[in-house]
Amino acid sequence: MGSREQLIERSIPFLREVRDMTPGAAMERWLNETYGEASALYQDLARLIRIGVEEGWAANQEVEGPNYRRSRILEPIPETFQFSITAVYMNSADPRRFKDEDDHDVLRGEYHGHPYGELNLVVPLDKGAQLKGLQGWQGPGWTAPDPGSRHYPEVRGGAVIALFYLPAGRISYDFKAPD
Repeated sequence: MGSREQLIERSIPFLREVRDMTPGAAMERWLNETYGEASALYQDLARLIRIGVEEGWAANQEVEGPNYRRSRILEPIPETFQFSITAVYMNSADPRRFKDEDDHDVLRGEYHGHPYGELNLVVPLDKGAQLKGLQGWQGPGWTAPDPGSRHYPEVRGGAVIALFYLPAGRISYDFKAPD
């Protein structure tokens, strides 16, 4: 079994457990307490998605250059309880970065919305790299944007892989970004 198939197989018991939960702040806390960086699930998924990026089957399609890439690993299927699996690679070393309020270099991705929410495993590739979730900056661990939420994905401190699970595979880029 290849690493892509291993990642999908490793995701199924997790998705079975969370399939009836609602993404949001409470679920994000639960995910970080239950499946945080020290957990076997986090370690396995992080290892497999790193391999996927190295092997070229994950986060392999440029969105806005080599420092912002994504790919759908699996469409929603009954075996994953209709969750899709997607990976995004973002690196704040990109020339398009900007400074945030704390003087960190930040790379901002495409504005989008989560009709049914999102479960997002954050895997820093550089020490100190973080992804901005709706509850604030997140290093190794999870974010869980609420159903109906909209945001720009932002990364600071280097490179991050975000492995995310979307209920019904739903994500929308059809929203006007705030001014």
